[in-house]
Amino acid sequence: MSTQSYAPIRHRGFISSLEGLRAIASLGVLATHVAFQTSVDPATHIGAVLARFDFFVAVFFALSAFVLWRRRSKQRMRVYYFKRCARIMPAYLATVIAVLLFIPTGPWLANITMTQIYWPHGLMAGLTHMWSLCVEVAFYLVVPLLAWLLGRFDRPVRIVLIAGGAALSLVWPWIPLVESSIDQGLPNMQIWPPAYACWFAVGMIAAELEGIRFPRLPSFVWVFLALIVAWIAGQEWFGPLGLVHPSPGEFNLRILAGTVFAALLVVPYALGTPSRILDSEWMKTLGTWSYSIFLWHLPVLTIVFPLLGVPLFSGYFLLVFAATVLITIPVAAISYTFIEEPIMNWTRRVTR
Repeated sequence: MSTQSYAPIRHRGFISSLEGLRAIASLGVLATHVAFQTSVDPATHIGAVLARFDFFVAVFFALSAFVLWRRRSKQRMRVYYFKRCARIMPAYLATVIAVLLFIPTGPWLANITMTQIYWPHGLMAGLTHMWSLCVEVAFYLVVPLLAWLLGRFDRPVRIVLIAGGAALSLVWPWIPLVESSIDQGLPNMQIWPPAYACWFAVGMIAAELEGIRFPRLPSFVWVFLALIVAWIAGQEWFGPLGLVHPSPGEFNLRILAGTVFAALLVVPYALGTPSRILDSEWMKTLGTWSYSIFLWHLPVLTIVFPLLGVPLFSGYFLLVFAATVLITIPVAAISYTFIEEPIMNWTRRVTR
């Protein structure tokens, strides 16, 4: 273990290791979906970890919160909302429309408008992972309000208020209407944005802590600890896996475990822990494509099974994973090159 602990960190601009971490997060989400659809046994050690790689959604939330919170006072509200919309919607709509061409009878309006979690049975095949984007966009909407409310306080008070708000969000699944929403034929309110405040709080607090002295442990230590958290959360006694609807207590355990998982991976790198792997050019390139990797991987996975002649839930994890990655990455590169990048360049020009 390194003894050079507590090196000072200056406020930086672009942090390349976080771009690499986005790549890992996108592939982690892909891996957990492949593991589920190939019936990897969660009773095994690797199966338990893969089952809880859905915590990489928490990593995405924390990364977004970190980036947006550290920039919160640098642009006008109108410009902020315009940039967020331009960043998220074009590639999202391209993915949704592509899926709707093959499944035209799904709840298309809910998915086009990114409101699918607010409608009963709003999620559709090939796009079920988009629930997390609905949650993330809700966070984007409230960032200016949070910045205005918390901006009058000093940093220590802001940190306490952010942590307190996150803790208060744990009440959400216990609200009677939320707890009984599915039984009443309502949308699953358990996955509505307030439930995930803890995951966003990780990134916000990391942004508040930027510039402080932070213990420099080797990179593998944080990764190992995060994998331990995933393994624990993947045990049967910890709570249900797969599509089983959790009780409020089980849901909060999952939220808290995801919070720790995200904190172990995001906070060290956000505050300056170096990583040769995350800082490598190929990881930064994958990180650049990570949003499109996330968008397209599930539609690709849907067609990989018939392409390979492999039935759903019949095994072949490595084969299906490899095929999904090999198809998704080129599709994501095309999506970034012809949709995301041109829109971002145009947005920069018109908002100068």
